[in-house]
Amino acid sequence: MSERELIDLWTKARWHVIVSQLAPTLLLGFTVGLGIVGLGEATLAVRIAAAGILLASGILGALAQFSAASEGIAIARDLTSMAPTSAVSQHIIRIAPLLNVVKFVTPAVFVVVFVALLVELFLR
Repeated sequence: MSERELIDLWTKARWHVIVSQLAPTLLLGFTVGLGIVGLGEATLAVRIAAAGILLASGILGALAQFSAASEGIAIARDLTSMAPTSAVSQHIIRIAPLLNVVKFVTPAVFVVVFVALLVELFLR
């Protein structure tokens, strides 16, 4: 692959990371909004359904983020091996380790938020 093709792949992987955060974030925000208007007092079945939807969305989002971040790191390795000349490639190589935040920290934050919502939905 050429340097330009790898940069294009990097751009796609970065976009996948961004998009994969949208659905879980919107669902979490919507659920918190519903909590304000009474989701905590909804029937048990509705609360279980809400928790299940959040869990499924979070798992799928985390998998998409992990995959896109892993691809981004691999792209940076490929760029490194070809001794890139462009400033863009050198920047990608420098910031690629930050994708570990997407791979590990973001899912950990989701777990903490999900547990907090479960406590609110079922233990209050």
